[in-house]
Amino acid sequence: MKLSIVIPAHNEEHRLPPMLEAYAKYFDEKYGDEAELIVVPNFCSDRTAEVARGIGLRYPQVKVIEEPKRVGKGGAVLLGAQSAEGDLIGFVDADGATSPEAFDDLVQKISLDGCIIASRWMKGADVSPKQPLSRRAASRCFNLLVRVLFGLKLTDTQCGAKLFRREVIQPVLRNLGVTNWAFDVDMLFQAKRLGATIREVPTVWHDVSGSKVEIGRSSVNMFVAMVRLRMFYSPLRFMIPMLGRLAERLLRYSG
Repeated sequence: MKLSIVIPAHNEEHRLPPMLEAYAKYFDEKYGDEAELIVVPNFCSDRTAEVARGIGLRYPQVKVIEEPKRVGKGGAVLLGAQSAEGDLIGFVDADGATSPEAFDDLVQKISLDGCIIASRWMKGADVSPKQPLSRRAASRCFNLLVRVLFGLKLTDTQCGAKLFRREVIQPVLRNLGVTNWAFDVDMLFQAKRLGATIREVPTVWHDVSGSKVEIGRSSVNMFVAMVRLRMFYSPLRFMIPMLGRLAERLLRYSG
């Protein structure tokens, strides 16, 4: 099989159907049984899994792996990637911000690279509508932190469309240290440590309403996750529990 796309989904019964329909139709017509879509509903209290299975009745390349526990986006991607059969294994957000054509652009451009990721910040990217100043500022601060702490000279580690070669993602999955807010960075950091080349390309990205992310709390979560991840790969690993307690206090204050 050529391609596996994992779609983590938490309470996405409204945004997932049009996205999954579009992906299933596009990749069925272009790749047939050489592509699979693996939807991983996790910790859902709505009909996400049910609507995904309904679409799967019409498109056999759609597979559903339901996880009742709270495993986060990272845990959902791990579950999906572990069952993936493709030579290329990637993941994309369930909100539909990345169109199937934009994801297929990664497939066409991966060449010999071990990993290719979409960027909303590179010259040539098409982002609509323009994100609020607060979100843009938070994104750039986060990117600076990633560059300083991990040496990843990338413009957008958090865009929800990434693609790996099987021989790269398998050892990456075995070595991941966290599966929460720092998941994307952890994957890319592991790929870098393994010597894989990471290519970044400008993408077309359309914001879809319905996001559950609160900029204040998510900023605190992501900052703590970055520091925790860097400590995980350093002699200061023993301090992670103390960082966790500090994070709880910061979140209570931010909330």
